[in-house]
Amino acid sequence: MSEIRATTISNAAGTGPITLTGQSAAKAWVNFNGTGTVAIYESFNFSSLTDASTGQYIISYTSGMANANYTHFGHSNAYSLQNNFSGGGRWILGVQYGSVSEASTSSTSLISWNSGYVDGWHCELGVQGDLA
Repeated sequence: MSEIRATTISNAAGTGPITLTGQSAAKAWVNFNGTGTVAIYESFNFSSLTDASTGQYIISYTSGMANANYTHFGHSNAYSLQNNFSGGGRWILGVQYGSVSEASTSSTSLISWNSGYVDGWHCELGVQGDLA
């Protein structure tokens, strides 16, 4: 059996990492705090996070998607572990069309929801689709 070991796989020019355009890997993901002053904890292919309103966020991509027909998956937690998830737990983190802004090739709008908009303490989102 063959084995390949590498610390970096570079593009053909040797100037940077390879670009994932057609492979079935996540094209973007983000883990962020959606309460108070919103902040990205960690991310890949997201350049900014905007707090549009309570439980409503707009996230911009670093490298755009090929079209607006990509898929999102994620969740948000409304309470921290210190609150023992009292009345909280996992809430819906989804795409909101028409209210905040439409999903586009350069950004997507998200909501944190549980019988109404609520700021998510810990929000996670992944994106599948093709990059431009």
